[in-house]
Amino acid sequence: MEPRGKRASRAALYIAKKLIRLVLLVFVASIISFLLVKASPVDPVVAYVGGAHASQLTETMRTTLEKKWGLDRSPAEQYFIWLGNILRGDMGRSMIYNQDVLAVIGEKFKASLALMGTAWVLSGIFGFLMGLLAGKKPDGAADRLICWYSVTLASSPLFWVGLLLIIIFSVNLGWLPIGLGVPIGKTASEVTLWDRIYHLILPALTLSITGVANIALHTREKFAELGRSEFILYARVKGEGEGSILRRHILRNIAMPAITLQFASISELFGGSVLAETVFAYPGLGGAVSEAGLRGDVPLLLGLVLFSVLFVFTGNFIANILYTILDPRIKEGVEHA
Repeated sequence: MEPRGKRASRAALYIAKKLIRLVLLVFVASIISFLLVKASPVDPVVAYVGGAHASQLTETMRTTLEKKWGLDRSPAEQYFIWLGNILRGDMGRSMIYNQDVLAVIGEKFKASLALMGTAWVLSGIFGFLMGLLAGKKPDGAADRLICWYSVTLASSPLFWVGLLLIIIFSVNLGWLPIGLGVPIGKTASEVTLWDRIYHLILPALTLSITGVANIALHTREKFAELGRSEFILYARVKGEGEGSILRRHILRNIAMPAITLQFASISELFGGSVLAETVFAYPGLGGAVSEAGLRGDVPLLLGLVLFSVLFVFTGNFIANILYTILDPRIKEGVEHA
């Protein structure tokens, strides 16, 4: 057996390699994002004052704003100044919100976390249960229905699903609000927890029902494959009950890839939340991303890009750690990575 100190050093080396990859990923993502923003036809000064007031913008006013935001410098200077500020913990100041980028991200993330967290949990639970139901009897009625549902939802644009749910539950039935994160006309002190949950239901439902497809289809395929395996047949020959087989042999083997796939879906969830929050006018990171891109808010947009990279990387990293805990056979490979 390998000494504990040596295992700890290997684990530390593994984590160090992951952190190096994260730094390189953030660096490359920041460069690409910066170049794309600079290549955009959106004029941040005109976007800031509004197209209707662009004719009233004098050259002196434009020069003052460009100097204030550092737009009078070359793109390379702007990037390295921004990078130096990032290394000091300063992400800059948002042009459109007139607040520190970190403050804007923190405020918007609270709303997005509730939305993405709810949708992520619901899609994982229901996707896994649907996969078990479909894989228990391949080609049965439940299997065909779940596969049809999953393929249909996986092929449907999220914004279209959101609009369809608005038409059904908000316009026709009147059960749920059309959008926003809180009721109109209420101050922050008057908004209750139920108000926030009530406005969260529809966007969370949109994200979750479109997110179950991958988990359901993957779990169904693994379940059906295990059901035909030799060791499951041997367990049945020995007289082991179906409930015992499901608990002892099947769930553990299909839970590991399902967990990895669920954490890997965080990137899709983050991208989907941008569309969902736009459709429902939900005050989260998605709306901030859209507004920063359309109005040329470079500091906020780059800050959101870095945050999204860290968010997705953290999800994948947690999936790797959980995978090694659930499957000791992989632990050895991780320690020697």
